[in-house]
Amino acid sequence: MDPEALLRATVEDALDYVRTIDDRRVPPEPAALAALAGFDEPMPEDGADARETLRLLHELGSPATLASTGGRYFGFVNGATLPAALATSWLASAWDQNAALPVMSPVAATLHDVTRGWLVDLLGLPDGTGVAFVSGATVANASCLAAARDALTAELGWDTQADGLFGAPAIDVVVGERAHSTLGKSLGLVGLGRRRVHVVPSDDQGRMRADLLPDLAGPVLVCAQAGEVNTGAFDPFDDIADWLADRSGWLHVDGAFGLWALADPGRAHLVHGLDRADSWATDGHKWLNVTYDCGLVFIRRPSDLRRTFASTAGYLPPESGFEAMHHTPQSSQRARQVEVWSVLRTLGRAGVQGLITNACDVAATIAERLDAGGITILNDVVLNQVLVRYVDGPTTEALIAEIQADGRVWCGSTLWDGATAMRISVSSWKTDLDDAELAAATILECADRVGARAGR
Repeated sequence: MDPEALLRATVEDALDYVRTIDDRRVPPEPAALAALAGFDEPMPEDGADARETLRLLHELGSPATLASTGGRYFGFVNGATLPAALATSWLASAWDQNAALPVMSPVAATLHDVTRGWLVDLLGLPDGTGVAFVSGATVANASCLAAARDALTAELGWDTQADGLFGAPAIDVVVGERAHSTLGKSLGLVGLGRRRVHVVPSDDQGRMRADLLPDLAGPVLVCAQAGEVNTGAFDPFDDIADWLADRSGWLHVDGAFGLWALADPGRAHLVHGLDRADSWATDGHKWLNVTYDCGLVFIRRPSDLRRTFASTAGYLPPESGFEAMHHTPQSSQRARQVEVWSVLRTLGRAGVQGLITNACDVAATIAERLDAGGITILNDVVLNQVLVRYVDGPTTEALIAEIQADGRVWCGSTLWDGATAMRISVSSWKTDLDDAELAAATILECADRVGARAGR
């Protein structure tokens, strides 16, 4: 099969998936999961026909996907894919650009500069803020924390990149009690330690208690949070920044999805003081709804990233514009900025704001319907997260299992105050108020079935 015919046939398979995704159960059918055994075969000795391979991938793989690109998936704060992002991904994959250096991809370098300016303006971050693209918020957090580590030790006369951490001056790290688990992973990755931190208690919504910040002289690295993963709550950034202003330190914000609230003026009360940080981490593949994977690093002083990630070699050309490989952990890298540029241009400022506002309105509607139906809402629904419990932890576990077996919507579990709760995350551009009504009705029906079996 010639390459063009193969690509056209595969596009038809992809379009078939896109056309039918909203008509199917959110979780795969058991038969589709069983059919995955068809992939388990010996590696061919002489290779197989490419079209046959792609047809097998579609026939066995597509039915076994979770319908996270539809409007009724509420798990893990996973975004869907805007049509503009998907189409751009296809074209950008055909380009197959290595965005490491401008000389390797002039178009990627140009779109990086344009997109950086748009993002900084859209989110109201300080002029001159640098932007780098990585695989996701975990690596974005790690990149920011590594830059913070090196900047803070440099102020004390230590070159961490040259001399490592053995014998380096100590840095105090402060995190909130409800910090996301991947922040701990990032701290461990950059050598600051998962347990060697000062943990500040949180309030009933998961916000860091700024009044309980420890008495530390510095240097201090404070890791705040924009959008607690269960409740959507925001730390008190102004209070934290005021505390840090009296010390030598760095304020980092983990905003995997919550940072996008900066694009919605209606959420200004949540994000006040967020612009006072030194670095911020977020995802494009969550609320911006570009394809996986896409993480974004924002840093007040781009030179802090370069101190940590610059690499030199005789074959590398002189510096010319923003060089991604000198500002991120990876050298070779996919041009993630192309999709982000496409989505920002397609949506515009009003469209991005609408994306955020709509998801928050859907979350509020679901919460109102569930509350009226007798299910306990555990959080103040200020963003796109709804945290619920039905009777108690074990009954909530039974409800989640019933919902996932029902298949019309998908919600996941979490642990809150020592017992199981159900988390409803609204992140898809497709999810509208009709989906909210369907989701609430489905959850209440499932709760009735669980309650009837328990004799309630």
